[in-house]
Amino acid sequence: MRQAVAISKSSGACSEISMSKPAITIERFLLDTQPEYAKGDLTAIFYDLALAGKMIASQTRRAGLLDILGYQGSVNIQGEQQRTLDVYADEVMISLNDHTGRLCAMASEEQENWIPIPDQYPKGNYVLVFDPLDGSSNIDINVSIGTIFGVYHTLDEAKRGRLEDCLQPARNLVAAGYILYGTSTMLIYSAGQGVHGFTLDPELGEFLLTHKNLRFPEVPTYYSLNLGAYPYWTPGVRQYADWLNTLKTPRLSQRYIGSLVADFHRNLLYGGVYVYTGEEKYPEGKIRLLYEAGPMAFLAEQAGGYASDGTGSLLDITPTSLHQRTQIFVGNKHLVQKAEQIIATSQAV
Repeated sequence: MRQAVAISKSSGACSEISMSKPAITIERFLLDTQPEYAKGDLTAIFYDLALAGKMIASQTRRAGLLDILGYQGSVNIQGEQQRTLDVYADEVMISLNDHTGRLCAMASEEQENWIPIPDQYPKGNYVLVFDPLDGSSNIDINVSIGTIFGVYHTLDEAKRGRLEDCLQPARNLVAAGYILYGTSTMLIYSAGQGVHGFTLDPELGEFLLTHKNLRFPEVPTYYSLNLGAYPYWTPGVRQYADWLNTLKTPRLSQRYIGSLVADFHRNLLYGGVYVYTGEEKYPEGKIRLLYEAGPMAFLAEQAGGYASDGTGSLLDITPTSLHQRTQIFVGNKHLVQKAEQIIATSQAV
């Protein structure tokens, strides 16, 4: 039996507690379990992303006490007003990764163009795509938000980095994940051998392994759709929503946060499906293919689930532009396949 020293939170006194096994840090887990192809630079990229998560989490926890809520006064490429925390998260992700010699290019939801590595720094062989702060419209009301990321290998190691290195289908991802900022801060990732989760211990300042080999439960619990947009959906999507609502075995409950990371995370743990489809303002869907839908599709497949645009796998769609939008149906495989079936049947009528 291993022994560990812990600080009592109630009294501040030092006492010994017994632990059946030692805590596993993200560093230890990566060193012990990463596949050979993922060791080295890719492992170091995860360290950099974990540090970014700690920095962003620190600001989200203190946002109500600092001048970091509200709007920056500028508009991003999506036509959305940038919140101060959006800009901070974007700057953190770029500044921690542009000089390491591990990347050849980056792409961010907040930036109009792809981000080259500055000439004064060495270039690496990986590409990082990310949404620095998903669900940022929820910042001011203290609802969970997150960072989504995906990592590709460069298409040509001899070249310094190009737009086409970023515009790859999610099937080419070598790793993907997200960092959830909620009641606790969690980092969920996959390097192609399962999905694993780590929770930040704020006292230690370390991400500790809390969820190993995450899989969508066979029996789902929730479905996540913005039912307020029901009148603007296609007939097939409306029929699918009706089917979910009337499903008896199992009976599903409707839960929708409006933050892709938070909705996906809940459904990953409890089973279910998340849908964001075309509506009045975004007829092609709102979720960005490259740095939101793609990484989530990769994670879903690694967790035994599936992600579709309503007609086929999101993993197989090659982006034609950095900020291309898509419909997304992601979660338990049979629920997503049912969406494809219902939509196809409605279109054939």
